[in-house]
Amino acid sequence: MTGFDDTKPLAPDSPAEPSSDSQNSTDDLAEKIVVGVQETFPGSLGDAIPLPSDLPPPAVLPYLPDLPDDLRVPWGWLHFLVFVIFGIVSLVATQIGTTLYLMSQSHNAQLTQKELEHLAASKPIIPITANVLLYALLILFLYVSIAILKNLPFWRTFGWRKLIPVAGMPSSPWVYFAGGIALSLCVAIVSSRIKTPENLPIEELFKSRVGAFLLMGMAVLIAPLVEETVFRGYLYPLFAKNLGVAPGVVITGVLFGLMHAPQLGWTWGLVAMLIAVGIIFTLARARAGTVLASYLIHLGYNSMIAVTAILATHGFTRMPPHP
Repeated sequence: MTGFDDTKPLAPDSPAEPSSDSQNSTDDLAEKIVVGVQETFPGSLGDAIPLPSDLPPPAVLPYLPDLPDDLRVPWGWLHFLVFVIFGIVSLVATQIGTTLYLMSQSHNAQLTQKELEHLAASKPIIPITANVLLYALLILFLYVSIAILKNLPFWRTFGWRKLIPVAGMPSSPWVYFAGGIALSLCVAIVSSRIKTPENLPIEELFKSRVGAFLLMGMAVLIAPLVEETVFRGYLYPLFAKNLGVAPGVVITGVLFGLMHAPQLGWTWGLVAMLIAVGIIFTLARARAGTVLASYLIHLGYNSMIAVTAILATHGFTRMPPHP
């Protein structure tokens, strides 16, 4: 076409309407394109290729779905075994150290068991210090193996949490403390009907005023804190998590009572009473979801024993006669 050609240019063709066949083929192709679905390619390597959505879910901690938060503890049976071995070794070491020191204070190199007990009663600060040292070693083991090596908060990991309203359980700390006092009175009444042998091992420390005050001080200020951390903070969650709450409560209570058996001369009536007390402590911890509940009951229990002992003996100045 030249510039002098007056013929009009042809209009561009209008876009062709897609045919029904091409539209159907497009729809079929769209249906096949689905994100996250395995496709098999022909050939010798025709296995399904897993896409990211088909990867296995991440591993989860082996907790039961209905396990309370206060029982989701990071230790297991292996840690428990090491703890028991460490506890036995620490107990033997403190006992040997106490015996050697007491023998060094005596001119007799071959003391009988009875003579050794009398010597310990005359120097009550030695066996009580050994007991406190044993407590410190157990807490040190738990602190290093859990708080330091696992980088976890110590007190909260071992169940020390605030009291919160829970169905059927009080939220006031004074109620738990008063419950411990009432429990102590009930145990005293029942224990008075149990025939006990004379000169129980724990009574040796009451033969001196200093020993009695030291024992009561440890019973109120140290024992509830350490024993609740070990029994209701460490042992109970392990047993409850693996065996169930009810067996965990019973086993923890039994171990608590057996721990005090040597002090009571293995008098099974008194040991059974302390097993029942241990079960009550553990049950309160399980229901409230915090070690603070059992600690307050334990504190009230031991405080009542200390107060009544001090009042009954006029400050340990009028001790009952010993045969």
